[in-house]
Amino acid sequence: MSARRGLLIILSSPSGAGKSTLARRLRSWDPAIAFSISATTRAARPGEQDGRDYHFVSESAFKAQVKAGAMLEHAHVFGNFYGSPQAPVQAAIEAGRDVLFDIDWQGAQQIQNSALGPHTLSIFLLPPSIAELRRRLIGRGQDDEATIARRMQKSWDEISHWGGYDFVLINDDLDATEAKLKTIVTATRLRREQQPRLNAHVRTLQAEFEELP
Repeated sequence: MSARRGLLIILSSPSGAGKSTLARRLRSWDPAIAFSISATTRAARPGEQDGRDYHFVSESAFKAQVKAGAMLEHAHVFGNFYGSPQAPVQAAIEAGRDVLFDIDWQGAQQIQNSALGPHTLSIFLLPPSIAELRRRLIGRGQDDEATIARRMQKSWDEISHWGGYDFVLINDDLDATEAKLKTIVTATRLRREQQPRLNAHVRTLQAEFEELP
């Protein structure tokens, strides 16, 4: 039995709030944290590799996996399907390895309501302002104006679900937010639910107590 169960660490935010940057920093801090590689029906972007960035699958294959119950969560975003295969996540947490999810509120709700829900840690990142959020989106240089407009339009819907998360951080200072994130992860790893050996240890203590003269 592993000394502790792994965590399903969920990071969510509107596009541009720093989710991907903080996910990278968290994994640099602890390289043992595995990143959940999502399956998607969208086409690969330049530089992306199948099995490293995403599992690129057809829409029919994706829907077949959902029907078979092989997806821990799934969502339809900007015309494409995204989802997290369940089997590798289940194996990781049973082996005591944390798995990091970079997903939206829909996926977060599905995971929290799943059989693995007791082992989730959900964190939502808020931008310091809407103007700063738009500035960051433009500064990334990844999207055209139409895509940025769509992301901004969708941002308030995403922000409106902040109350469904365990922790909410305002990312107005990247280094400070990173430090808070590490503290949250460290503390949550010590939750009673994450320590499968505790029951056996308490039973041992009880037996020792009963043997006292």
